[in-house]
Amino acid sequence: MTAQTAAASDTAPNAIEITGLSKWFGEFQALRDISLTVRKGERIVVCGPSGSGKSTLIRCINRLEIHQRGRIVVNGTELSDDLKNIDQVRSEVGMVFQHFNLFPHLTVLDNCTLAPIWVRKQPRAAADATAMRLLERVRIADQAHKYPGQLSGGQQQRVAIARALCMNPSIMLFDEPTSALDPEMVKEVLDTMIMLAREGMTMLCVTHEMGFARAVADRVIFMDRGEIVEQNTPDAFFDSPQNERTQQFLSQILDR
Repeated sequence: MTAQTAAASDTAPNAIEITGLSKWFGEFQALRDISLTVRKGERIVVCGPSGSGKSTLIRCINRLEIHQRGRIVVNGTELSDDLKNIDQVRSEVGMVFQHFNLFPHLTVLDNCTLAPIWVRKQPRAAADATAMRLLERVRIADQAHKYPGQLSGGQQQRVAIARALCMNPSIMLFDEPTSALDPEMVKEVLDTMIMLAREGMTMLCVTHEMGFARAVADRVIFMDRGEIVEQNTPDAFFDSPQNERTQQFLSQILDR
């Protein structure tokens, strides 16, 4: 992150404010008193061992998981049991999952236009035009009339990104978007995410792609046992981690 970007980030309004967030699954506490602020335009990578609460955290941000304690405010709207507030937040937050979640019986184009037509009430022609523009943006417009099963995993994930962008979100959440892909398909998805980051999209990404974190993130967050253990700029995080648990994690994934 350049000094200019850092200065802009410091003065940008908050996109996400999380305060004292705790989440249980039965007797198991998945999140423990999480507090985190994400500024508009900021790119954050969340990493940590399996079961550390990373995916649960970002799923709480658009109410795919319901937290039991604490506050989540997205673009000024607090997530609660109020369905109107939930709909408002979901209309501003796009999410890309590990396993694509495309409708297999719909073409690529129809996957992208379904929500804008039914949720945003866009006319079919306008939705088609937006979808084609975004499919072109992620370099997969030539596959618009194929079905997901006819595409590679990397292509399907790029369709999933385009589908999320069709709702014109101000925030994008990525839940390990490359972990289900063959190694040769990972780069094409990461390149698409890098493009979004450079265009200023607010991003919160759960991933073990540390090269992506170094290249794109403004901040890297390490979670373990439901807690944020350490967070810092990429250079400081990778070159001089402070916490012993962070050091151990990085030694394993970076083969130090």
